Amino acid sequence: MVDSKMAKVIIAKRVAKELKDGQLVNLGIGLPTLVANYIPEGMDITFQSENGMVGMGAAAVAGAEDLDITNAGGQFVTVLPHGAFFDSSMSFSLIRGGHVDITVLGALEVDEEGNLANWIIPGKMVPGMGGAMDLVTGAKKVIVAMQHTGKGEPKILKKCRLPLTAKAEVDLIVTELCVIEVTKQGLVLKEIHKDTTVEEVKSLTEAELIVSDDLKVMEV
Repeated sequence: MVDSKMAKVIIAKRVAKELKDGQLVNLGIGLPTLVANYIPEGMDITFQSENGMVGMGAAAVAGAEDLDITNAGGQFVTVLPHGAFFDSSMSFSLIRGGHVDITVLGALEVDEEGNLANWIIPGKMVPGMGGAMDLVTGAKKVIVAMQHTGKGEPKILKKCRLPLTAKAEVDLIVTELCVIEVTKQGLVLKEIHKDTTVEEVKSLTEAELIVSDDLKVMEV
């Protein structure tokens, strides 16, 4: 198992390969924000932040932050020359109107049916679900970007135990170990990292995995 910092880089790099020229993409707070750092040069991706921005760039360099430009998680980011700012009602009109091509979110749990739990652990104080419930139902494709386990316990389950953010909305799961597609037949293991094995991935996953006949090594 790689350390947490490297795991996040592996995940962000692999998610970046899912994006296509011309798409409008929303990046959730935390790990997903790293995806913006790994877009190939020359690719035209427009990133949206639900606090009211399109044309979001990479994270701001330390010492060169603009205090007025942050993402939805309050992290300092850059804005591209074509970027624009607007209020929350316009931002959520883009989301609820189905204009977002892909949303990339973190998760506490995902299960075999593509159910997602990512907003609350009962008994713990949290600021709220943010835009997650709107994003997973409004975006055309939902990618979960998360580390494969949490405190050594599986996060890809047979059935989510925490309160759900949305039911059957997840399309793809990317972890530092593998890429899993959510299908009507179940969770299909499509790719594994070069330093792991199918057996290790299965041992760290509670849900049943269908190993693809065309299993590939992750490109990162």
